[in-house]
Amino acid sequence: MNDFSYVEKLLDGVEVVWFPISEVTERTTNIKWRETSERHQYIDLTSVSVDTKKIIETTEVKASNAPSRAQKLVKKDDVLFATTRPTQMRYCLIDEEYDGAVASTGYCVLRVKRDVTLPKWILHLISSSDFKKYLEENQSGSAYPAISDAKVKDFSIPIPCPDNPEKSLAIQAEIVRILDAFTAMTAELTAELTAELNMRKKQYNYYRDQLLGFEEGDVEWKTLGWIGEVRMCKRIMKNETSDIGDIPFFKIGTFGKEPNAYISRDTFEEYKSKYNYPRVGEILISASGTIGRAVIFNGEDAYFQDSNIVWLENDESKVLNKYLFYFYQIANWNVSDGGVIKRLYNDNIKKTLIPVPYPNEPERSLAEQARVVAILDKFDTLTTSIQEGLPREIELRQKQYEYYRDLLLSFPASPAGGPKSHSDEAA
Repeated sequence: MNDFSYVEKLLDGVEVVWFPISEVTERTTNIKWRETSERHQYIDLTSVSVDTKKIIETTEVKASNAPSRAQKLVKKDDVLFATTRPTQMRYCLIDEEYDGAVASTGYCVLRVKRDVTLPKWILHLISSSDFKKYLEENQSGSAYPAISDAKVKDFSIPIPCPDNPEKSLAIQAEIVRILDAFTAMTAELTAELTAELNMRKKQYNYYRDQLLGFEEGDVEWKTLGWIGEVRMCKRIMKNETSDIGDIPFFKIGTFGKEPNAYISRDTFEEYKSKYNYPRVGEILISASGTIGRAVIFNGEDAYFQDSNIVWLENDESKVLNKYLFYFYQIANWNVSDGGVIKRLYNDNIKKTLIPVPYPNEPERSLAEQARVVAILDKFDTLTTSIQEGLPREIELRQKQYEYYRDLLLSFPASPAGGPKSHSDEAA
């Protein structure tokens, strides 16, 4: 079965004609702020989610406080497409809640001629791979790419048997129904997997808090300073870094992520041998930004920004590194005023209290810590597995939807200079 078989069966031999979007949509109007005292919901560029294709937030405006870009009046079933950074594919269908709202001039408003096509026909077509390719070829500007409304409306779309509107709309409705079903399935799966992940996270957090709470048994709260000293790498100056290089240099903004700066091998070897450097398994923590974020040092060659990324020197004679790692997730960092801190100082770290089971029996203490770690490792593995599988599964369903969307919307291409009928393909 070839790619057009289902479409051909659905079309049943009818002609398909390509029209520029401008020919199947109506003109829209701008609001005249000088002539109205009414309030309107304002749909800014950030109001529409790139992921869900839904309006997530609006503001209410009137003539006295409306931004200069608040100009385009929209109606129910209009399709909005963002013309700034167009390949982000920010678009949505206006539902009844936003009928009469005002959209930013950063949107192209597509209001279909209802006797020719359906709003969702347009919606699915502008989500297609062909339309995205068209945007890439026709947008202008590198730093802030954009495409004009006119260019958007120049894009040609297929209309089956336009001379028979009733049949044409029925064919469009059937294809839209199938594509909507795929969209709903993808959204449902995403919701189910997200709910499963959230449940596992709550379960993990519950057991972590219980296991590290030590409400019963022989436990003593010790300061982190009792375990060891706070250490950090030698300061790296800006002129010692580059965009490419041998050794990743992690700053607070890239800690636990991908590096965007590097230092030379020679500098690394010199500083590693002369100054403090973490041992494999020791726990690096962020002292600014997201306070107390923890990463287990895996021993791979890397360097870390002084004062912003630190670690507790730990020979594991009193506390296991992995136990420390899990504790950091719930640590109550010692802040004298009880407020929110912008930086975690060495003194904060050293005074922070950690529960240590059987502190006077080192062997038993480490065994109990290892038991707690083993349980938390299992929950962490399960949570991580779901967390990694979630985007993969969603991506798979999204690709499946995109395949069928492009298949169902695949008609012979319209040549430059005018529309092309489906029957022309055989010529």
